[in-house]
Amino acid sequence: MLQNWAFLTSTTDWIIIAVIVIILFGGKKIPELLRGVGRGVGELQKGLQEGKETLQKSMVEEPEPTAQPVAPAAPAKKSAKPAKRSKSADA
Repeated sequence: MLQNWAFLTSTTDWIIIAVIVIILFGGKKIPELLRGVGRGVGELQKGLQEGKETLQKSMVEEPEPTAQPVAPAAPAKKSAKPAKRSKSADA
């Protein structure tokens, strides 16, 4: 039932809702309600803009470290003698 109310697209639906709102709140209260909604939307947009600016500033101030090319490690020196095996390893 709730999903049926999720997308009110017809004009008739909106007219019915408007009539119900007028009956519930009265004609004098509606401008106050809409004014409050307008202020809320304005505050939301202001907050989103401030968040966007903060994010952009943080991206400019803290550039990502670039990967520096690493020099290849020197090859290990090969010894002329084979490594000695300890007696404890044989046991």
